[in-house]
Amino acid sequence: MGAVVQQVGIGLAIGFAVRTMMAVFELAGEMVGLQMGLNFASFFDPTSNAQVSAMARFFAYMASLLFIVLNGHLMVLMAVIRSFEAFPVNQNFLEANKRLNLYQLGTDLFASALWMALPMVGMLIFVNLALGIVSRVAPQINIYSIGFPITILVGIIGVVVTLPMLDQPFMSLMERAIGLFLGR
Repeated sequence: MGAVVQQVGIGLAIGFAVRTMMAVFELAGEMVGLQMGLNFASFFDPTSNAQVSAMARFFAYMASLLFIVLNGHLMVLMAVIRSFEAFPVNQNFLEANKRLNLYQLGTDLFASALWMALPMVGMLIFVNLALGIVSRVAPQINIYSIGFPITILVGIIGVVVTLPMLDQPFMSLMERAIGLFLGR
């Protein structure tokens, strides 16, 4: 019974690691959506049982697409197979849990999401500063009527420009998450 509990725990840890990796993209989408002003456009996500913004949903879809295209499903299967070598079948679940170091994925979650969203957030902060200067120089211009479309347009341009570069952070996150179970 102890060996079954150990193997189920390791399997759940593999699933948790992959889910954490996908949450990185959702968090980056939340940060970008907040700066774009699109956080009011949120949907109910039945998988997480919470409200998710449109940009977070878009980034999650892109992460799912990258997961399939870059053979993430095969990497997960390899991690399951290699986990039997790294964590032999015995009844010592606490020893295996100690060697996993799943807490490191939490720190990687925030750091990676910030690095992915940083170019777009920086660009949108610059646009908001420029709109603030325009509103002070020409107070007769209604900044709300022109600011929102400009912010959304610049945000979409930023997403289009940075979207092709998301494969590198995805692969590094996947290698870190799967590397926990390969005995590295």
